Amino acid sequence: MLKEQIEQHLLEVQRPSRYCGGEVGQIVKDKSGVDVRFAFCFPDIYDVGMSHLGMKILYSLINERENYWCERVFAPWPDMEAVMQREGIPLYALESMDPVGEFDFIGFTLQYEMSYTTILHMLAMADVPVLQSERGEAIAPLVVAGGPCCCNPEPLADFFDLFILGEGEEINLELMDLYKEMRDQGATRSEFLRAAAKLPGIYVPSLYDVTYNADGTVQSVTPRDGAPAVITKRVMTDMDKSYYPSQVVVPFIEIVHDRVSVEVLRGCIRGCRFCQAGFLYRPFREKSVDVICEQGKALCTNSGYDELSLSSLSTSDHSRIEGVLDQLLEYTAERHINLSLPSLRIDNFSKSVLDKVTTIRKSGLTFAPEAGTQRLRDVINKNVTEDEVMRTCRIAFEGGYTQVKLYFMMGLPTETDEDIIGIADLAQKVVNLFYDMPDRAKGKLQVSISTATFVPKPFTPFEFEPQAEKSEILRKQDVLRRAIKSKKIKASMHISDVSQMEAVLARGDRRLGAVLYDVWKDGGRLDSWDEFFKAERWYAAFEKNGLDPAFYANRTRPYDEVMPWDHIDYMVSKAFLIRENERAHQGIPTPSCREHCGGCGANKCLGRPCFPGGES
Repeated sequence: MLKEQIEQHLLEVQRPSRYCGGEVGQIVKDKSGVDVRFAFCFPDIYDVGMSHLGMKILYSLINERENYWCERVFAPWPDMEAVMQREGIPLYALESMDPVGEFDFIGFTLQYEMSYTTILHMLAMADVPVLQSERGEAIAPLVVAGGPCCCNPEPLADFFDLFILGEGEEINLELMDLYKEMRDQGATRSEFLRAAAKLPGIYVPSLYDVTYNADGTVQSVTPRDGAPAVITKRVMTDMDKSYYPSQVVVPFIEIVHDRVSVEVLRGCIRGCRFCQAGFLYRPFREKSVDVICEQGKALCTNSGYDELSLSSLSTSDHSRIEGVLDQLLEYTAERHINLSLPSLRIDNFSKSVLDKVTTIRKSGLTFAPEAGTQRLRDVINKNVTEDEVMRTCRIAFEGGYTQVKLYFMMGLPTETDEDIIGIADLAQKVVNLFYDMPDRAKGKLQVSISTATFVPKPFTPFEFEPQAEKSEILRKQDVLRRAIKSKKIKASMHISDVSQMEAVLARGDRRLGAVLYDVWKDGGRLDSWDEFFKAERWYAAFEKNGLDPAFYANRTRPYDEVMPWDHIDYMVSKAFLIRENERAHQGIPTPSCREHCGGCGANKCLGRPCFPGGES
């Protein structure tokens, strides 16, 4: 059996528990009672994928159906991959250790663009044809995807049977129900895909024809065989009623986010113009205090974890966050469970919140000013002032913190060297604040600044903007290095080749499928890891296919250009994005959704204003 073959070789690799399953909380079923099997594939290694909240939700949701079975699949590290190739072991699922190719659904989550080559490699390791066109008419296995990068799935159109747009708690089961019904009737793959395309939120790329203009831009995307002209994402309108697991799989080894998380809200009220997640997950929806606390307690009780994270894009924006903390601390304090809020906003950070979240254990605090000057913060709609940054750091220092991490972006629209120098100046002011305060332990402060290269993303007001070229980013990084004067400031900067490829794939079209295929054939996999990413491999694939990465990453796009994703509706209108882009170039910030409705259109799925007294 495959299981015995795998187990014979686990001691040859690092961290063998990545590959053996058997963890507390895993779900194993009798295959004789299972009608549909779903392989949930995370296109990265176990340590990363097991930290993903979406996998935990959908894994438990599907497995609550007695006759459906969801299992976990991760990409192997190169040492395990070498063993698998040598021994003829195909990619397998952890619960049953059955080959992935035997499943009905092979489902990938698209969390970041640099995982795309790993997807192709995992399909090949599963002995599944990488190209959708080569899978024939047998209805299974179906290769499907969900996750935030589905907002522009076009670079992956050649490889997937369908994409699941938006939130998956309802549509995944609807899709599996349709599959079971049609498979039992003897349907072909093509027949199933045509039927699936009629489900709201399902995009079948093979049912759409794309034409291009002479300049390489998209001319049109035309549906056929009854497919809808526009595909709209799915949304869970009531978070209190949305499915959430009470038990998760507990790894044998430490993973990236080694804790349990309870989701407190979805969406974001802020409207930062660079932030794709803040627009993709609109509208803003909160869970009630009681539901949050019940779910958090259940997860801690059933898993044994000693850390509970309150997860969201901006946890401190929950309208009753202090009530949540008051209730949960009664439970966590006596059990020595650390309660953490990883997504804190500078402008609503208070001493009372700080006191609550540091009752058990102190660690460093992280904030994201994003830009070094107020002018540029207004451009990107980061409604945070320098005074608020300093007030927040003062509260943190008074609370005993000596480590502060500040996140910034480089290459933002309208950015100048003055804005770059402003990053160093702001960090220096934080250092000065610490040492100007009485009774500070001299020498213990560490201010870390992390700068990521700006990547323009679909469904943001900056989807029209160019990414700065590599030479310009390298020059700006040098400007920042020279501007930092204090040894108390530590700077880290991301490499720009990866950022350019991320920008290419984020806003790319179907022609990039050939590039991805060639990069994979040339050995590309795990490209989100610095040690595996090879820029020359990517540039060679672009040259071979007659495409220029600068066309996708480094040019300004006019407002009337047909974007590769214009046939996909994430409930934020293009007219709104254009208005916000214009306001950015005028340096005009937009108030938060709670203060004033900006008319993005996301509330159409609610049938009411997002907030009482707002616009409908």
